[in-house]
Amino acid sequence: MSDATLAEVLAAARRQLADGGIADAAQDARALVSGILKLSSTAIFTDGSRVLGDTEQAVVAAALARRVAREPVHRILGHRAFSRLDLALSPETLEPRPDTEVLVDTLVPYAQKCVAETGGCRILDLGTGTGAICLALLDLVPGATGVGADLSAGALETATRNADINGVADRFEAVESDWFAAVTGAFDIIVSNPPYIVRSVVGTLDAEVRLFDPILALDGGEDGLDAYRAIAAGAGDHLRENGLVAYEIGYDQKDAVTAIMREKGFARVEAVMDLGGNDRVLVFVKSPVF
Repeated sequence: MSDATLAEVLAAARRQLADGGIADAAQDARALVSGILKLSSTAIFTDGSRVLGDTEQAVVAAALARRVAREPVHRILGHRAFSRLDLALSPETLEPRPDTEVLVDTLVPYAQKCVAETGGCRILDLGTGTGAICLALLDLVPGATGVGADLSAGALETATRNADINGVADRFEAVESDWFAAVTGAFDIIVSNPPYIVRSVVGTLDAEVRLFDPILALDGGEDGLDAYRAIAAGAGDHLRENGLVAYEIGYDQKDAVTAIMREKGFARVEAVMDLGGNDRVLVFVKSPVF
C-alpha cells in the first residue's frame, strides 16, 4: 500500500461506504476509522496529517469491507456504549439499542426506592443477552443485585464478561435458563426485552438486523407475543410482594401485552414512549384484585 494520511483514508472510507449504499457514510466512516485505530473523537479531526502504515490501512480496509456487506458498525468494532457502560458484543447477543435505555431509565427510580426502603433490590433480567439492562441497573443503583437468564450459553459468557468489564461482577449472576425454568428465588424487579418481532416479518428486516442479530432474540412467534405469554405465566411465582414486571415492547403491542398480563392478574402502572414517540416500555404490578 502507498502512504496515505489519516485525512485521505477517512475521505476514501466515506466514498467507499457511500458507493456501497450506506446511508450514513460519513458518520460510519468516522466511527470505524476512529474505532479501529483507537483514536479519540478529537484526534480523528486534528491528526489528519498523520501518515498511516500498511497495517493500519489494512485493518481499516477490512472493516470497511465488512460494513459494505451490511455488518453493523458496532459489531465490527466488537463493542458499543449503552447507558454508562461499554458492552462487548458477540454473535449470540442482540446489539443493545438506545430505545432500551428508556426501559433502564424507567426502572431506576423503582430500584432506588426499593434499596432505600429494604436495603436491597433483586433484579431478574430474562433473555439478558449482553446483560445490558441488568448491568446498567446495577451500575446506576449500587445497592441492587441481579440475575441474567438466557437460553444461550454464548450470550451468558458475553454478559458475564461485560459484568467484569464494567465493575459489577460481584453483584451479577448468569443463569442458563429457558425463561424461568432454571431460575430460583423471588425478585423485586423482573425485566425483559424479549423477542417480539412477528415471525413473518423477520425475513423482511434490514440486512443489518436480519443477518447479524440472532434470530432467537428477534422471533416472537406467529403474533410476536410468545415471550410475553411465557413470562406472564411464570412471573407471579418469582415476584416479591410489591414487585414489578417491566418490558420493552414493539410499537404496536401495548394493548396486547397489557391484556396478556391482566389475564395473569397484573395491573399496568406505567407506560413510557421512546424518543420517537412510540410505545416502548410497560410496567406492571401484581393486582390485589383478580
